[in-house]
Amino acid sequence: MKKILVTGANGQLGSELSVLSSKYPEYNWIFADRTQITLDNLEVLKLQLNEIKPDIILNCGAYTAVDKAETETELAFTINESSVKLIAEFASENRAKLIHISTDYVFDGTSSIALNEEEKTNPINVYGASKRAGEIACLEKNPDAIIVRTSWVYSKFGNNFVKTMQRLMQERESLNVVNDQIGSPTYAADLAQAMLDILKAPNWIPGIYNYSNEGEISWHEFALDIKEFGGYNCNVSGIPSSAYPTPAKRPEFSLLDKKKIKTIYNLDIPNYKESLKKIFI
Repeated sequence: MKKILVTGANGQLGSELSVLSSKYPEYNWIFADRTQITLDNLEVLKLQLNEIKPDIILNCGAYTAVDKAETETELAFTINESSVKLIAEFASENRAKLIHISTDYVFDGTSSIALNEEEKTNPINVYGASKRAGEIACLEKNPDAIIVRTSWVYSKFGNNFVKTMQRLMQERESLNVVNDQIGSPTYAADLAQAMLDILKAPNWIPGIYNYSNEGEISWHEFALDIKEFGGYNCNVSGIPSSAYPTPAKRPEFSLLDKKKIKTIYNLDIPNYKESLKKIFI
């Protein structure tokens, strides 16, 4: 029985993989939180990987505090680059399959058309730079790895935009949400299923892939959909990013082109509204 190691087990994606795991009893699943897989201590991480000896690694663990990364630069790079390098090296040496999760924040947001996997990267914040460094390290140490870039992840688990909006729309009469950052949300359950579809596919084609739900919207439009599905009475107004300054800059446009993953792995990707509805069931 092949052993699957899931890092970041308590995060949104790790939690969704845990839900799905019961449908795949042919695997021995190991869901590792930050005590079992220590991404910020490389010496300990190496020992842990050698002890677990996984056949497959789904690397969902990451430093994702986008604004805090501006001041916690070293920690962000340790987790998002150095640990990825070590995991990729382990996978290569032990012939373990590796799927590593990355982000749309590797782009600068200046495009006006959906970004494919060959598009030039140019991160505009520390988080994006650390994730891009992780992509490079991953493929250098393990050219057989698969990297999946995703965007605007939400789930019933963890902290995310949808849950924040649900809470605020019940607490407040009005909200302002930025309307000039464009992309597409990703329901973590859909991404988790896509990872398993890749794993079960007859061919393993390494490289970088994009995955998000279908659709092109702003955060403001996303908030309006949450308001509609939740039946909230809160007034939701759109504002420019300049009116809501944050320590880290965000890409203005980071819509991902999914043609490659749909073609190679024959994936049927739901529209974001279909998936968002599931949060309210």
